[in-house]
This record gives sequence, C-alpha cells and structure tokens, in this order.
Amino acid sequence: MPKQSEKIADSNKKSIHIDQKFSIGDIEILPFSIPHDAANPCGYTLFSDNKKISIATDIGHITTDIVKHIDGSEFILLEANYDPEVLKYTKYPFKLKNRIAGPTGHLSNQDAGQTINYLIKSGLKNAILGHLSKESNFPELAYQTVIDELISNGTNLDNFNLSIANRDYPGKLIHI
Repeated sequence: MPKQSEKIADSNKKSIHIDQKFSIGDIEILPFSIPHDAANPCGYTLFSDNKKISIATDIGHITTDIVKHIDGSEFILLEANYDPEVLKYTKYPFKLKNRIAGPTGHLSNQDAGQTINYLIKSGLKNAILGHLSKESNFPELAYQTVIDELISNGTNLDNFNLSIANRDYPGKLIHI
C-alpha cells in the first residue's frame, strides 16, 4: 500500500481505529473487530437519524462483541459465504477448505441464518446476504438455508425482507 498511498493527497486520508467512531457528513460510523485471518479486519455499524445499520463480512465466527455491535440494527449486510456440504466437494485444497470453515475464515449460510434469527428479535427488518463464494455456495441455497433457519425457529417473517447481494450489479434501493 505505501506506493499506492503516495498517490493520495494527505487531506484525503483518514485513519480509522476499532471501537472509535468517526463521521462522514451526518453519518456516524463505528468500526468493530471481526475474527478473520487478515490484518486488523473490521465490520461497521452506521448511525443516522436514530437508525442503525451494520455491515459484517469476512467473519470466521460470530462473537459476543460482534453481536453487541450489530444488535438493534434495522438493516444488515451479512456474510453467507459457504455451504459446508458444497465446500466439501469444491476443487479447493484441503488446507483452504479448513481455512474457510475455520474460526478466522468465513461465515456459513447456517451461521448467517442463526445470526439473522437473533437480530430479528431486536428489530432487524432487512438483511442482504453478501460475500457468497462462487465455488462453495449458490444464491438460492444461501437464501433458502437462512429462510429455513428462521422458519425452524418459529420466527415471524411478515415484516422482514431477505435478499442476496449480486456481485455484478447494484441491488434495489432499500428505505430504512
């Protein structure tokens, strides 16, 4: 990054730090730590007009600290990276499969469903599943796995909207 960073004017650079809020216009942003095998990765919770939304991808597993940060969100972009059965049959080397499914890898569809199920109880109205693997997941499978998790827990889906982030074009506008 140093060579690329040199191309950016100092006035356009902003360092962010885990658990320290910063603002862009009237939006307050709070980065929070996530377990992933990268250099200081983070998710984000955004606050504006007494509303809260969260972005959490590249998560090896859900921690109590992540739940603390995303709890009460009306919207979340949440990783649903892989299906364990599909992952088994990919051409990935064994070591990579273990990394993906490991505690600092990625979040499975079922784990995303369990997380969303919990968040609905605290006001979650919209969720978009993102960061789906091309090799070890399918949009329809991720969607159905989450819906099945919600239904199996008796969660009321009347006021909840679930969709999948498309990797090739923007999705529909969501009003919060």
